[in-house]
Amino acid sequence: MTIVAVSHGADFFGLDHHPSTVLVQLAPYVTNSTPYSQQADIAPLVTALETPADQEFPPEQAAQLAEQLHKVSRDRHLKGKPAAAARALADAAARAAADHDPWHWTLITQTSHDTAPAA
Repeated sequence: MTIVAVSHGADFFGLDHHPSTVLVQLAPYVTNSTPYSQQADIAPLVTALETPADQEFPPEQAAQLAEQLHKVSRDRHLKGKPAAAARALADAAARAAADHDPWHWTLITQTSHDTAPAA
């Protein structure tokens, strides 16, 4: 399983963990909720959602992406985990932007023995 750890800006211990499969589900909603004239502005986010990887967004870009993710999280067609992930990503991006820190995404690959309960 692949997990994406997302920073909260200056909050050193603030990391959210999202399954990459949930993030991939968000990409079409982000694309469809953005006017064509603004597609270039959100292209880095769509790319990050479609193919999660280690990523860093500058604070100015994080602020812009937070607005778009908040909009997506309120989409009435988006339910459950993807909606919650969109809201959490929006909040994390907004905190990073408010702290004038880059918004970091770190890819974590877990093997089946990593997730097994300890004996």
